[in-house]
Amino acid sequence: MHLGGRRALDAVTVDIPRGEVTAVVGGDGAGKTSLLGALAGRVPIADGTATMPAKTDVGFQPSTSGVWRDLTVDENVEFVGSAYGMSSALLADRRERLLGPAGLGDVGGRLGGQLSGGMRQKLGFCLAMLHEPRILLLDEPSTGVDPVSRVELWRMVAEAAATGTAVLLSTTYLDEAERAHRVLVLEDGGVLGLGTPDEVIESVPGTIAAMPIRPRDSRSSRTWRRGNTFRVWDPDGQRENGEAPDLEDAVIALMLARDERRERSGEVRHG
Repeated sequence: MHLGGRRALDAVTVDIPRGEVTAVVGGDGAGKTSLLGALAGRVPIADGTATMPAKTDVGFQPSTSGVWRDLTVDENVEFVGSAYGMSSALLADRRERLLGPAGLGDVGGRLGGQLSGGMRQKLGFCLAMLHEPRILLLDEPSTGVDPVSRVELWRMVAEAAATGTAVLLSTTYLDEAERAHRVLVLEDGGVLGLGTPDEVIESVPGTIAAMPIRPRDSRSSRTWRRGNTFRVWDPDGQRENGEAPDLEDAVIALMLARDERRERSGEVRHG
């Protein structure tokens, strides 16, 4: 897929199983938003295919929350409901089922622009789920919200999957991705890893060790700081039974491994 003359996604293939949460992770420019936009029909695909149900069976929440700031909470709900041709009775039922548990049941008269960041993201989620879609696409729904709202958003995501909805969400938080059924790791529009969190971790070659100080004999490009410690990736290391990095370290190591492959092949990295 191309955007602005450059390839935004290259040979990215992902299934979105019903009843599961698939998390898409990667840095800025990795292709997360492009992927969700293409699947939602908002970004044209130059080549390849995206097999999706009808748009009426797809719910989409953009990174901007999808809430109209100059409309009240109730007006946002009514506007989206009318767009899907929902009856008044069905809309009232869905409003109660979604907004009540999200802590939005008593703020119907408040403008979307007057909501806190967390409340606005939760309302955007409710709007995307209002018509009971088969597939739910969420673009970084928890970015920039407070920790409590992050927990509540993930509860809502998990409940949506439990009802049989196929959920694909992008996130910058790898601790969130570890809760997903599957993880798609993107970098520069390409796939670095795909599978369960454990499968992605197991795909990292070698070992990752935690050190209290930066080791002098380590290769600097294979060392990074995390909190108060340093991580050292050894692609030739032999992992002991039960020894494995977490998803955050695994993703960093996969990125380093790709960079080294590019250096060996003389490939120039763009981005």
